[in-house]
Amino acid sequence: MADDTETKHGGGKNGKKEGLSGSSFFTWFMVIALLGVWTSVAVVWFELVDYEEVLGKLGIYDADGDGDFDVEDAKVLLGLKERSVPAQPTSPESEESVQPAENVESERKIADVEVEEEIQSVLHEALHSQPGERHEDVDESVNDQWQVKEEIHDETLEVPATDDMLRELENEIPEAYETPDSVQKDADSMVDDVGAVESESYEIPALDDYVPDLEERISDPDTPDDSEVMPEDAVEHYAEDRVHEDYSEDQEPKHEKQTEAQDTGEINEDFDIAKDLSGVESKQTEDDVIIEPEESEKPVKAEDYSNDVQVGKSEKETEQDKTEKAKKKKKPKLLNKFDKTIKAELDAAEKLRKKGKVEEALRAFEALVNQYPQSPRARYGKAQSEDDLAEKMRSNEMLQQAINTYDEVVSLPNVPSDLIKLSLKREADRQQFLGRMRGSLVTLQKLVQLFPSETSFKNDLGVGYLLIGDNSNAKKVYEEVLSLAPNDGFAKVHYGFILKAENKIAESIPYLQEGLESGDPGTDDGRFYFHLGDALQRMGDKEAYKWYELGYQRGHFASVWQRSLYNVKGLKAQPWWTARETGYTELVKSLEKNWKLIRDEGLAVMDKKRSLFLPEDENLREKGDWSQFTLWQQGRKNENACKSVPKTCALLERFPEATGCRRGQIKYSIMHPGTHVWPHTGPTNCRLRMHLGLVIPKEGCRIRCAQEYRDWEEGKVLIFDDSFEHEVWQDAESYRLIFIVDVWHPELTAQQRRTLPAI
Repeated sequence: MADDTETKHGGGKNGKKEGLSGSSFFTWFMVIALLGVWTSVAVVWFELVDYEEVLGKLGIYDADGDGDFDVEDAKVLLGLKERSVPAQPTSPESEESVQPAENVESERKIADVEVEEEIQSVLHEALHSQPGERHEDVDESVNDQWQVKEEIHDETLEVPATDDMLRELENEIPEAYETPDSVQKDADSMVDDVGAVESESYEIPALDDYVPDLEERISDPDTPDDSEVMPEDAVEHYAEDRVHEDYSEDQEPKHEKQTEAQDTGEINEDFDIAKDLSGVESKQTEDDVIIEPEESEKPVKAEDYSNDVQVGKSEKETEQDKTEKAKKKKKPKLLNKFDKTIKAELDAAEKLRKKGKVEEALRAFEALVNQYPQSPRARYGKAQSEDDLAEKMRSNEMLQQAINTYDEVVSLPNVPSDLIKLSLKREADRQQFLGRMRGSLVTLQKLVQLFPSETSFKNDLGVGYLLIGDNSNAKKVYEEVLSLAPNDGFAKVHYGFILKAENKIAESIPYLQEGLESGDPGTDDGRFYFHLGDALQRMGDKEAYKWYELGYQRGHFASVWQRSLYNVKGLKAQPWWTARETGYTELVKSLEKNWKLIRDEGLAVMDKKRSLFLPEDENLREKGDWSQFTLWQQGRKNENACKSVPKTCALLERFPEATGCRRGQIKYSIMHPGTHVWPHTGPTNCRLRMHLGLVIPKEGCRIRCAQEYRDWEEGKVLIFDDSFEHEVWQDAESYRLIFIVDVWHPELTAQQRRTLPAI
């Protein structure tokens, strides 16, 4: 029995176990084979290993510039083949730092060993990554980097600060230097063929060679221009559109867009230069590394219009089409032949800047500039770091230092043309930020002289002229652009803007309309919708409201009726208000109680031989006679004017909501029979307007705000929000005299009232 049991369990009679049968061996072989097959399928199907990434990482060791890692590259890394490296232009400093040949050879061998170890680590990392884990390099491919970035105008009365193409170039720079120290996906940006022709370089001619006429008119380009008074209503001048900005102590940092929210009460105004004047391209590029503003002053975007039919070109171009176009754009070349040899050091410094370690980045770039004084990219990095630090410190002095360094970049030898463009564009932008419009104009002149075939720089030059109020020269620039590029939408909208400012209403319409329909960068600006609609209204064309509607849908206006351009988001918006709703009941009671005193002092001024009433000069009248006598403007008291009406001024001193309203006025307004004021809107939603009736004819005078009409009464106050469209008729037989008092919108915080820029 014992033997039978032993045999039954597979043991032999002699106590030895038998081997696996042939069928069992075959079964296990098939199981293992199938497991191998399915494992291979899983690797491919579930992309457990990113082979392209592995190959991309090996691309950084492309020593011979043929675009891949092959046997020839391995020979170089193993020391079996020499790699030629362009030498830095010799200078006294560099000659002193030349190392002995034997030291160089030993360092090369050490480097080769490190490279081999790094290759192994990269392969190990890539091949042993966990399922679903993807190792994505920080650096994107050229195609990924050039995604369409449509800028939407935020604060429309600003000045554009960078044209679309160059802003995209600026976005390229930080992307290109965000790669890890030794791993980069795009071998092309790491090491180009050393023997290849380096990118086009330019020497900058002396400024005297091409701007003598300009310098005759500019005594001190670095002196900030005096800020001009912002027109009360329809704005016709770029110089007046732009609110002065810098890092002054009483204001929050400003960049390109103006945005002020109610939550914190702090205000940050952003101005991107090429975006502002052009229509407005947004300003904050990644290259700037500017701190996001906590609040933003911009038109309220009430609804999503992404599915709406767009005008002109945009009807035919989907977002995908635009993305495909962007991918085809050429990657900017920012490194010259020498800078490619020190790219690792440049990368390390740039990485610090990208991480927001501004002080460390500045020290790193300063060290590179000292070590390689002829390196354009190192000096540009220094300028960027100073720019970032100025933002962080809110320092005008540091920003001026950055401006100087940007200027130094273009004076170096062998500077890539793309780097020249970026440096001068940013220099002009920062000069405008500090209010140095004339200095910025000189910089833009350089750009045009260096790159005469690029109409975008001519467009920016036109903007520069507009910023100093030189519409005549701006007009000549845009005429030149349109002669070279008749379909340039940017030039068209600006040329139309200038024609309308000259009161050539009918002539301005086709330029404004075609420019907007082009969809070109810099044209999608609320000002152009504003002025096109206004021009059409004045011609009696009902198409005006089509453009107002489109401007509203695109986020430029708070509504079709409320078309102010400097807006604080979230404020209560309605055309007509009551005293109780404003909360300024004491002011209203005081005005109505003392209306005869106010009237009598105003009439006394009118009776003087030398009238202090000045004609309305904002091109708001279709016909007639309308004059004003101003006591306060932008929160500043006119002492001389108040000497003529002392009791009225003394009365108002008690109400800071009026006298301290830096976005409004306090004034007498007289309108004679036969006057019609075009439909128009004020510049901001930050104020409400009070009209106290002083001398009112029995009939023939009326005002419309939005879709509601009202009449004035002597001794009574009307309150409306003049950011809504309003219109006035004076068809009486005698003059109408009212007293206008602007007050802060009641929902603005105390902090906002202190820090909002004056208009």
